[in-house]
Amino acid sequence: MPDFDELIPAKPGPDKADEAVTGRPPISFSLRAHPSFAAYLTGEAASLLGTSAHAVALPALAVLVLHANPGQVATLAVLSQAPAFVLALAAGAYVDQHPKRPVLIGSDLVAAAAVAAIPLTALGGMLSFPVLYAVALIVGSATVLHLAAAIAVVPELVPAPLLHEANSRVGSAFSLADTLGAYAGAGVVASLGAVRAFWLDALSYALSAWCATRVRLEHRARPAQERERLGPAMWTGLVFVARTPVVRPLVLSLSLTGVGATLIEVYRAYYLLTVLDAGALGLGIVTGVCGIGGVIGALKAPRLARRFGPGPVMLAAFGLYPVLGVPLLLARPGPGWLAVLALTGAVQMAAATCAGTTQRSVRQQLTPAKLQGRAQQTSTWLVSGTRPFASAGAGVLAGAFSVPTAMWTGTAILCLPPLLLLVSRVGRLTAMPLAVVSPIQEAA
Repeated sequence: MPDFDELIPAKPGPDKADEAVTGRPPISFSLRAHPSFAAYLTGEAASLLGTSAHAVALPALAVLVLHANPGQVATLAVLSQAPAFVLALAAGAYVDQHPKRPVLIGSDLVAAAAVAAIPLTALGGMLSFPVLYAVALIVGSATVLHLAAAIAVVPELVPAPLLHEANSRVGSAFSLADTLGAYAGAGVVASLGAVRAFWLDALSYALSAWCATRVRLEHRARPAQERERLGPAMWTGLVFVARTPVVRPLVLSLSLTGVGATLIEVYRAYYLLTVLDAGALGLGIVTGVCGIGGVIGALKAPRLARRFGPGPVMLAAFGLYPVLGVPLLLARPGPGWLAVLALTGAVQMAAATCAGTTQRSVRQQLTPAKLQGRAQQTSTWLVSGTRPFASAGAGVLAGAFSVPTAMWTGTAILCLPPLLLLVSRVGRLTAMPLAVVSPIQEAA
């Protein structure tokens, strides 16, 4: 783990003296000089484009075609989220010690095959909830492994001084893909039916796999004789997160946010489709406009962090998030309320992507190259791994009381993370922390 008194400052730009001393060309500090990052970004955005269409089509298929009840909606959410709890830590240990590109390609191909099963079983008249449950479990497992490699690989694609800018591009591309995918999914559902939207999802995974074949990594996986056993490797990641003063409160805040957001998100689409009578088109419009806010938040994050400091930016973003979710619970059917929900949702997503981009950059700056995957997946385990339990809790609350009760409980939990950041070192970060040596710098 890095010693906070001995962190190595990131280089301000290419140093021609390095070439004279080492015989290697200087590191370029422009994203344009890193074509593998562009290929990576294109592939990940393509994957999310289809996944966003999937996010509109799946609840529409479950509710409008198979007539799901709240318990079935919650079960579907639990099965899609459970792999994060079971596999996240092992996935982080694996990608830290093995080549990441085969992981990216293989997980995309598995997800493409699983998603294609939905329209194929529909053609054969065998579409049912067990099919949806199986697809949710398989795609969820593939996604955990894919994201472990996809997030940990960014510091291997760009030098440390470009890390926040690169994460900003990633966040904005993902949000744009989310928006376009939501509109595409809504359009396909409205015009051709929910089942056909899953062909778009399968195609996007295939395109993502092809883009991953274009990624070239300078940093190599550790030799077999130097690899740790899976259990000790997972423990090393947990200890790093637990003992690093800035990383620990960030991960705990994200975990609380994951619980609160899940209690809301389990029934968000269901609430819009049933209580607010938004229809598939209304659901797609609200989701799409929220994505636009996500693009803006991600693009503005580096500039805001430079002007106000990453600590205040994250405090403000985490604080705004629960407040902007309240209008959904006060809304009534009608186009006026849908417009309000689209606007507040856009600002809420801007806050979410701004906070997400900034916290990821701070954590990656403070994490040694050999621990990037494990630090990320420890966060994923605590954040995404709690979601199946939160989804199950949402089902219990909805069954015992009501769907709005579950959503209000989630909103209350979302008020805790900004308080935690306020009393930690994170709230006092007035500048990006100095970076440990990145894989790009090691390779140079």
